Amino acid sequence: MNNRLLIALPLAALLSLPAVAQTTSSSSTQPAATSTDTATGKAPLTPPSREGFWGRINPFARKNYVKRQTEPIRDRVNELDELTSANTKAIKDTDQRAQAGIKLASDKADAADQHAIDAGNKATAAQQSAQMATTRVQTVETVVSNIDQYKASNQTEIRFRPGQTVLSKNANDAIDQMATTVKGQRGYIFEVQGFSSGKGQAAITTSQKMAESVVRYLVLTHEIPVYRIYLVGMGNAPTATDDAAKTKHVSGGRVEISLLKNDLEQLASTSTGDQAQPK
Repeated sequence: MNNRLLIALPLAALLSLPAVAQTTSSSSTQPAATSTDTATGKAPLTPPSREGFWGRINPFARKNYVKRQTEPIRDRVNELDELTSANTKAIKDTDQRAQAGIKLASDKADAADQHAIDAGNKATAAQQSAQMATTRVQTVETVVSNIDQYKASNQTEIRFRPGQTVLSKNANDAIDQMATTVKGQRGYIFEVQGFSSGKGQAAITTSQKMAESVVRYLVLTHEIPVYRIYLVGMGNAPTATDDAAKTKHVSGGRVEISLLKNDLEQLASTSTGDQAQPK
């Protein structure tokens, strides 16, 4: 009996040394958990209290004992997982809102740039329109001031044999050459003056008939409006020459055709140019 007691006591002392050493080590290395500055806002987990003879090192611990010891740790891990998931979602939402804000700002900047370009184009078009309007006004003023001032543009003379009032082929060719230059134009008139040798009313009648043959050819062949033709039979009236001191006397019969123009044609050309401008 004494021998058994002597063997059991040293064995018990030997088995108790690890438990004592583990308890001392845990007490000396575990910091005081008083701060609540954690991710979950809760106090840090405290070490479990010693239970039974074995304390925390129990080679014969049961399942319920292990569950009680690990349950706080498992709950805290779940809370951290939820917190991490919430933070990830918040970061993702913030990034999406930031990207949407950046895109919206970029779209607005592009729209502002386009509006600025459109405004610049409209300003340029308005300036061009103003310049064209100014040019047209100046042209109209010039035309109005010179509306009755016709200037000789071309002149030809048709010769007739004595007693003849019918146009010859050469006469027709000369009239054709002059009439084709005014096709489609405005602001012109034809001045047709007939001259005939002889005296008195007979010379006037003959000169009138020669001038009428020219007018008839202009109207029927070249469709010149009658209101653009001024006819006069001058008879045997002398005409002035370049030398004012001398006069030109009529020998035989002749018709002088003068093409006179004013600035209406210039106005028509300006109007056509304005209409051709792109809107």
